[in-house]
Amino acid sequence: MILTEVTIDHKVSASNMATNQKIIYIGNARCYHTMDWYRSAESILSKDQLFFATDLINSEGHKVIVNKEDNLIHLVNIDQFLFNSQNRAGDIWRNLVKLAMFYPQVRKIKKLAKSQPNATYHAHTMYYMFLCWIARIPFIGTPQGSEILVRPLKSRLYKYFCIKSLKAAKVVTVDSVAMRDGIARLADVKAEIVQNGIDMQAILGNEHLSTRPKTRVLSIRGITPLYRINELVDARNHSKQYPNLDFIYPFFDEQYKERIQPNLKEKDKDHGRVSREMMYKLMAESKLVLSIPISDSSPRSVYESIFCGACVAISKNSYYNVLPNCMKERIIVVDLADQDWFTKALNQAENIVDKPYVPSEKALHMFDQKISMKFVIDNFYI
Repeated sequence: MILTEVTIDHKVSASNMATNQKIIYIGNARCYHTMDWYRSAESILSKDQLFFATDLINSEGHKVIVNKEDNLIHLVNIDQFLFNSQNRAGDIWRNLVKLAMFYPQVRKIKKLAKSQPNATYHAHTMYYMFLCWIARIPFIGTPQGSEILVRPLKSRLYKYFCIKSLKAAKVVTVDSVAMRDGIARLADVKAEIVQNGIDMQAILGNEHLSTRPKTRVLSIRGITPLYRINELVDARNHSKQYPNLDFIYPFFDEQYKERIQPNLKEKDKDHGRVSREMMYKLMAESKLVLSIPISDSSPRSVYESIFCGACVAISKNSYYNVLPNCMKERIIVVDLADQDWFTKALNQAENIVDKPYVPSEKALHMFDQKISMKFVIDNFYI
């Protein structure tokens, strides 16, 4: 039996996949990026084709983002062993727990592969690629930005396992040219670029988003040293305009957050980890969104901010170079060595943001998550 017409936006379908073919994602079910892949596939394929194998669901203060309808396969769950919140001690402890559970997880994956020998396995993030490599199962791998661009430079042992896992994958998918080139240098492996898509229907199909007044200045990245939130707050405090800041973030380092707290002003708002609907609302109400990490690959939240109508201040990154012009027009590349970068970015945003964002056909095609997933299904899952 053939799945002939799964009708979705942009005429995306999965007409070539047999209904009995299973796709099994292996990853962290607390991770928004990984779950977005699962949700995108879910919008195209039938429910009985999709499964998610995981060892993490609801620990360290993360909001539960799976639901009872999801086809979860439990590896050795480690939530019970982890801290109640995120901090550096918790990060070290989590890594030790993962190390202790490495071979039990491998045995679970081997058992899963034996029971489902014809399934396609897609490992998200390097740790789960490590597991699949040691388990000796065929898999597709999708590492995250810092796993290629930062960590191999800091640890020879990590670099060794990283290279082995990249070479073991049937296919490696990445979200940017920087990642593709980094993997080529690191492991002499050709990675396939699959752009981080966004939910076009949720943004462009919501007419209330486009009419919201734009008054906020919004930080959208994790509260950790990588994302330079401390530098962002210092730059705001140095600015003569001194606007209030809103913060949303998918995760945070408790100790780093405590360091920043004394530098905040009374009317700054910490929204924490919000729903996607609330995130879009806050983005649509923002004249300036801030994203200045030390290293970045292809940040979905930056693209979502633009489609919601905001301007975005970013640190210099190569992903900017491949964006359509309509998106570049909403981006302000800042020089953090300039003490007045925050004020300059805010002034530029105020001159731009009153003009509604109208995405080009190139932008719509490049960033629709259903089109990205259709490409993956047709080229790698079949």
